[in-house]
Amino acid sequence: MTTEEILAYVKQHPSGKVKVAVADIDGVLRGKYIAADKFASMVEGRLGFCDVTFGWDMGDVAYDNVKFTGWHTGYPDAQVKLDLSTFRKIPWENDVPFFLGDFVNDKNEPAYTCPRQLLRKVLAEAEELGFRPYFSQEFEWFNFAETPETAHQKNFHELSPLTPGMFGYSILRSSLKSSYMTDLFDLLCRFGIPVEGLHTETGPGVYEAAIKYAEVLQAADQAILFKTAVKEIAYQHGIMATFMAKISEHLPGCSGHVHQSLWDQEGKHNLFYDSDAKDKMSGLMKSYIAGQLHCLPYILPMIAPTINSYKRLVEGAWAPTTLTWGIDNRTVALRALPGHVKASRLETRVVGSDTNPYLALSACLAAGLYGIKNKLSLDKEATTGNGYKDLSNGILPGNLHEATLKMKGSPIAGELFGTSFVEHFTLTREWEWRQYAKVVTDWEMKRYFEII
Repeated sequence: MTTEEILAYVKQHPSGKVKVAVADIDGVLRGKYIAADKFASMVEGRLGFCDVTFGWDMGDVAYDNVKFTGWHTGYPDAQVKLDLSTFRKIPWENDVPFFLGDFVNDKNEPAYTCPRQLLRKVLAEAEELGFRPYFSQEFEWFNFAETPETAHQKNFHELSPLTPGMFGYSILRSSLKSSYMTDLFDLLCRFGIPVEGLHTETGPGVYEAAIKYAEVLQAADQAILFKTAVKEIAYQHGIMATFMAKISEHLPGCSGHVHQSLWDQEGKHNLFYDSDAKDKMSGLMKSYIAGQLHCLPYILPMIAPTINSYKRLVEGAWAPTTLTWGIDNRTVALRALPGHVKASRLETRVVGSDTNPYLALSACLAAGLYGIKNKLSLDKEATTGNGYKDLSNGILPGNLHEATLKMKGSPIAGELFGTSFVEHFTLTREWEWRQYAKVVTDWEMKRYFEII
């Protein structure tokens, strides 16, 4: 739609308001409603938005270690430029108009803390190299027959799963909760998030959805909106949806696998495909994979960003632990899917459902481009069989603290994302680790209370 058509829709909408949102460093959407008149007055300008968005964690606790903002700055307003190309109508809110925005500084330059701006930066580099990246993120998540009130009353223990038992790809279970599943499929598509597939996964109340591929920035928008939209639609059904990477040591984790390919500038030819190659993988695709293999240890916090992320990355739990790649192998970190001119792609399986899509897609794309720019060869042979046992290229860092130290000390991370971003982001991960380290857990009470 044109700007004039968007303004006309906003003006005519009976609610008299629009909803706007920005993404914080954890991928949590922070937003507000603004009056239609105010929206019309600042379409070409900026919206003031408190910069505490990048000065506190997901629990609204202020960081004590970042430079961008804090008590030392007084938490002033930052400037947000709304992206009119993200215009959507929220079907479960009477088609209220909705927009995403980007943070900019006083000189209209991208704010280095803004995840969406980081992806724009990496995308610009890809375009300068002559590539058009197409991406998609798929998600698994648990659903519970709970509300925020009941979940808090139970202290998040003994929550009731939406459906019982382990029943992946179940026709029975999907029909049992057909009104919820139907609303997910239909409302997400109406909200501009085209769902290609939706089914139950193994685990009580677990669903999985595949979102149709798109150009990388649009794909990230779709992914981050997917997570919030699912939660909001779930509320309408008395359901709570969680995208935690691992809710129990006894159950599988939840992935957020990223599918990716590079096309020519016109978007007509998949540059990962080579009809003359025995494996149908182009040299470009192999260098892209080599780049990710090389960079994974230094970008891991961007695709495994929470304490909980690393509870999923354990052997035998359908999530990788080793620096491996293979062809159509679900036990490796990087699963190559060559063989078809349009569908040849790479699936990065390290990524969990708890990621910030802007950071996860930035990390995957930047690491792949690193391999192309540096003409890296895919010297490591494809892993066949059990990737958990292939230690020839090393293993992934085992917790957020270890991963953050690797990223913080890596010149590669600074080269890929800029030193200012890396400093800010790793400080937020250090903060997250500190919050975890001081908490006394249930495991410790059960382990030590009587015996020690």
